[in-house]
Amino acid sequence: MTILRMQDLDLSDKRVLIREDLNVPIKGGVIANDTRIAAAIPSIALARSLGAKVIIMSHLGRPSEGKPITEQLEASLAPVAEHMAKLLGCKVRLCQDYIDVPGNAQPQGDEVVLLENVRVNLGEKDNADELAKLYAALCDVFVMDAFGTAHRAQASTHGVAKFAPTACAGPLLGNELDALELALKSPERPMLAIVGGAKVSSKLQVLESLATIVDQLIVGGGIANTFLLAAGYNVGKSLVERDLVDTAKQLMQKTNIPMPVDVVVAKEFSADAQATIKKVADVADDDMILDIGPDTAAAFTKIIAEMKTIIWNGPVGVFEFDNFAKGTQAVAEAVAANKGFSIAGGGETISAIDKFEVTSDISYISTGGGAFLEFVQGETLPAVQILDEMGK
Repeated sequence: MTILRMQDLDLSDKRVLIREDLNVPIKGGVIANDTRIAAAIPSIALARSLGAKVIIMSHLGRPSEGKPITEQLEASLAPVAEHMAKLLGCKVRLCQDYIDVPGNAQPQGDEVVLLENVRVNLGEKDNADELAKLYAALCDVFVMDAFGTAHRAQASTHGVAKFAPTACAGPLLGNELDALELALKSPERPMLAIVGGAKVSSKLQVLESLATIVDQLIVGGGIANTFLLAAGYNVGKSLVERDLVDTAKQLMQKTNIPMPVDVVVAKEFSADAQATIKKVADVADDDMILDIGPDTAAAFTKIIAEMKTIIWNGPVGVFEFDNFAKGTQAVAEAVAANKGFSIAGGGETISAIDKFEVTSDISYISTGGGAFLEFVQGETLPAVQILDEMGK
């Protein structure tokens, strides 16, 4: 790729517009998890240290496009601006009227400007040229640093790069691409993928893509139930996709997919449900499989320890319920203990990593959800493609 990197440019006294992914959970005006904000801070701080006048833009939630932010304040980035100011140690001014009065978006003195939620702007989702040109006119350099939105061709992620005087990748986006390239294009062997989640159908393309490049593929969660059924086991009343049993059988022929030997079951899906460990051959018709058992966790831990490259997306059980969290905890701790290269991505995966406090021991944690999966599937990310084109 011929993508320019922000850190390689002269930003002295330049107006630098950085697209970050600051889409964080906010409850009652309070930020519940600031992981994405914290991840963006180094890029913003670096731009400031290089002499840039920094303007930030992001989306938050799913507000109505074209409806004033004053009528949907739950989508306002005001709490984010306040939190960013604390992390950056400078004033972060929230600018709401940058569409009608572009001059108001220009930073004054040492401040950073945060543009109000871009998703309220008409034409944002449709990648309208008119809106993209307005964004581009605000800056001398556009920096795409939001990997989590790189799979969307929108005005603030794609269109603006076409019209900005210079378009480049920020450090966060660059690091994401480097880590994924390392894991997928030139991995050390043996290589393992761990894919969990509710349904095979939601991650079918990921499973099909990974099955052709990994040495082993561990499946977990509801996904594993479909594979257990394909292997001839009863899964009771567990979440399962019977119409994808043949697909599971085909995937099992492409790569080594170790099956659980024991599972944790319950009669109902609830945090207080009684957990019972059973061999997979002993699952009853009224059982729900909600986690892998201790023998399976031990087997998976051994496999993980032998790997040189690990890609992890999705839990192997209902880890949100403590009675059914031990399997995912074992996997998280095993990946953290591995001395090779590990990359983890996806919202549930990050939540599990946080819950089991292994963040610092994973080689790279992707901030992207859909973008992470699409990259793993081998798809071209529009925001990355346009940076490559503009770099040429």
